[in-house]
Amino acid sequence: MIVSHARFMTDDQVRRTHDASLEILAQVGLLVRNSKARDRLARHGCAVDTDTGVVTFPAAVVEEFRAMVPATFTLRGRDPAFDLTVPRAVPAFTTASSAPDVLDPVSGQVRRATSADIARLGHLVNELDGFDVFSISVLADDAPAGQFSLSRFYPALKNCVKPCRTSVIDLAEARQVLALGELIAGSPAAYAARPFITFGHCPVVSPLTMDFDSTEMLMFFAENGIPNYGTIAPIGGLSAPLSLPGMMAQMNAEWLAMAALAQMSGPGTPMLYNFLPVFADMRDGAFAPGGIETAVMAGAVAAMGRFYGVPTGGYLGLTNATVSDAQAGFEKAMAPLLAALAGIDYVVMGGLTDALMCLDYAQLAIDDEIALMVKRAVAGLGFDEAALSLDEIRAVGPGGIFVDTAQTFARMKTATLLPRLANRLPREVWAATGATDIRFRALEQVRAVLTRPNPRALAPEVDARVRAAFDGLVAGDSVPPAGWTPPHAGRGRRQTRRRAGRRD
Repeated sequence: MIVSHARFMTDDQVRRTHDASLEILAQVGLLVRNSKARDRLARHGCAVDTDTGVVTFPAAVVEEFRAMVPATFTLRGRDPAFDLTVPRAVPAFTTASSAPDVLDPVSGQVRRATSADIARLGHLVNELDGFDVFSISVLADDAPAGQFSLSRFYPALKNCVKPCRTSVIDLAEARQVLALGELIAGSPAAYAARPFITFGHCPVVSPLTMDFDSTEMLMFFAENGIPNYGTIAPIGGLSAPLSLPGMMAQMNAEWLAMAALAQMSGPGTPMLYNFLPVFADMRDGAFAPGGIETAVMAGAVAAMGRFYGVPTGGYLGLTNATVSDAQAGFEKAMAPLLAALAGIDYVVMGGLTDALMCLDYAQLAIDDEIALMVKRAVAGLGFDEAALSLDEIRAVGPGGIFVDTAQTFARMKTATLLPRLANRLPREVWAATGATDIRFRALEQVRAVLTRPNPRALAPEVDARVRAAFDGLVAGDSVPPAGWTPPHAGRGRRQTRRRAGRRD
């Protein structure tokens, strides 16, 4: 592990931010559109203006309930081997979610995403070791009426054994997805013992507003002990001040209000301090998730999370680039690395381009490599007496070579990260083996995975039980795109295919 976290705020600045947030909550408050939430807040000591719907939060109330937030958050997978609890030694990484479009891996054209894409992506995420969670990456344009969220969760859970999460529209959809989980688990009791679906929501609409449906779901999830977390997503210059400290104070106030309501609804409800703070490009108002300011804000969130003793997460490594190019590379690498060094526990970053609007299969594989690199950096030296290698240095001596020592052989696959996609061939060898760029190699890795059967798909008898319960359900199978066959043999491609299929 790294010895200490990068600090973007002093202790005095953290405390002042907290105090400023308490001032906002006590003096300005939040517009709360859900009457049930207003009543609950009032019963626990908040003041409700019945004419405007604005709720103010006394500092003592905020302090009482934010202290109830647990220090850890767990996401469970269909396979318990992939259960994830944060914080941990290295940050967790998840795919980014809910893009409406896909860059078709065969035609190279942008099209609407479908449930078939979700099935393929779930299959693929199983094999991408950098990602710990499948936050369902796209929407399903082919969803039957009344099954919008079901058409996302079903192909995801059918094909992915890692934790799966995304948001739903309303309580009716939440109950439908919970029924899906119970069918997969075998019974309501079995699912309740291991709830392997995590729900997301955005109950706070900046600035300082709680909507109706997402707030209703926040309370429902907390009341029933259902794993969930909310995300605060201000836009500097539009829905928050055009100032990093000002945005932090407002965003922190919004999270504290959300945390208070969650704890009032279910004391001890686990939460992530999760955020998507973006500054608008004031030249044209563009939504700019690729801006470096997201990394700076992540450093501030990490500091606030340590102050509150809660795990932190954020949408980082997103990009405004419309293609998988150098801009996508540096925007997707810089923010996650800086955030991880600052101590962020949970990084949402994989696969999306074009300001969260489009999923690129190849970019998802590239982002997996970025995630592995960030984890390796945060893991640090691994300092101990054996790693100092003094006996080995004595044995080799001046002028010797270490390539044939027993220690070198033992460490060949573990001492350094061995990238799947980054090119390390000499130029003449690279040219002789196709002169491929990283996006080509990434798409070959994707093709190698998706042209093999998915060994982790739901058992046929479980799938039959699910399909019998929901009429007209999407197919949900991971099948290769039309025309795809396994990659051709070749030195670079052979390495990609071999590495794509094994777990390091």
